[in-house]
Amino acid sequence: MRKLLITSISLIGITAFSQEHFAGLTTSNRVGVLSATNNPAELVNMSHTFEVGFYSLSANVSNNKIGINDLFSDSDLETILFTGNDPVNLRVDTEIYGPSFGMKYKKLAFAITTKITGKLDVVDVDPNLGDGLVNAGLNSLFGSTTISNDYNQRLSGTTWGEVGLTGAMNIINNAEHKFNVGATFKLLFPGSYSNLGLDKFNGTITNTAGDVYLSNVNNVNLNIAYSGGLADNFSNVNDYTKSLIGGLNGFSGDLGINYQWRDQPEDNPKKNQNKYKLNAGLSVRNIGSMTFKDDNNYATNYVLNIPSATIGNPGLNLNQFQNVENLQEVEEILINEGYLNKVEAEKNEFTVKLPTTITAYADVKLIPKVFISGFLQQKLNENNGNDQITAQNIVTITPRFTTRFFEVFAPFSNTEIAGFSSGVGFRIGGFYLGSSSVITALASDNSKQADIYTGFRWGFL
Repeated sequence: MRKLLITSISLIGITAFSQEHFAGLTTSNRVGVLSATNNPAELVNMSHTFEVGFYSLSANVSNNKIGINDLFSDSDLETILFTGNDPVNLRVDTEIYGPSFGMKYKKLAFAITTKITGKLDVVDVDPNLGDGLVNAGLNSLFGSTTISNDYNQRLSGTTWGEVGLTGAMNIINNAEHKFNVGATFKLLFPGSYSNLGLDKFNGTITNTAGDVYLSNVNNVNLNIAYSGGLADNFSNVNDYTKSLIGGLNGFSGDLGINYQWRDQPEDNPKKNQNKYKLNAGLSVRNIGSMTFKDDNNYATNYVLNIPSATIGNPGLNLNQFQNVENLQEVEEILINEGYLNKVEAEKNEFTVKLPTTITAYADVKLIPKVFISGFLQQKLNENNGNDQITAQNIVTITPRFTTRFFEVFAPFSNTEIAGFSSGVGFRIGGFYLGSSSVITALASDNSKQADIYTGFRWGFL
């Protein structure tokens, strides 16, 4: 347990200053294959007839406890993480796009993309329980704390690969209006997965000078599942790279529509591509699921019961969880202590749902070369489900100055985990680099968001 949280905390410092991947770039009027990952209908608006994507990388970390100033202070980050009464939430999310290709022909457009995704999530962990498991109760060296939660708290990690096939079609195209539809079909290659879920946890944590015990636990549902590289060790960053992708075992899709209110055309036809007063879109993304199949797969549900403390039996010693490296060790400790009752047979394959979201956006021309866009992402599933990959609700406003060769933008975002953040990004030709949180990180000591994205693409004709 302790090692997993240390890994999460270290990634906050490693990942240089997204909640929203490629914020400000996917709503630009320089449209390419990357724009279609946000809304497949945008592919018909490609700024060039052909585009080759060489690479794109977006990495982000967000949490609701640790600020940027804490990373450079003498404070113990594990202690800060479990201070207060609010549940701990932390998200580490990386997307790596490999080679991609897109083309358009008359009213049609097509693209193929490749991507690897890695996620590490701490979802609604009770700070008192986390303090007992990770810090041996350093936030309260003496006394007892009673916990009663009405939700499922999770530690989860996932890696998988995707191959996306996108098609889009223009339906209406005249001097004033343009309307497109599009869809993406994705082949999913699940790599690794781990999940530890404690539903409606209740109990008493007692700390006596560092000896931490858990007692008085009644009928708590415990889910344990693991597959791939995360079956052996979930606390080492290298384990997330051992089996990033596996065999084809899942499918998903995106659906989108796009509308443009056209601007006055110029004399030069090359300058009329995506010349609009308003560009708006709506999409539903990540509709689907994937199944993990592996020789060392394991998934089952237990009921956890620990009796009230007595002088002879103070309860479950939480100190023994500090150095566990995988969920098998957690399970073995609880079984050996006699506190687990299995409620269903073990499974050697299990299915997890992708983070389905609705995305809406609008990009408005203010004056020539100056635009402002609004972006909204709403998750359709709650993050507490043991079979659910997480997503965040996001609102972003991005002013932007753009020419055909150069572009600079400044996203202002608000997420449900880290709150407000602001950043800056730019594009020079096919190269882009940005962050949706670097300004907040530099200007505020309490910023809880860190991200960076970059990539290179080549459009021609």
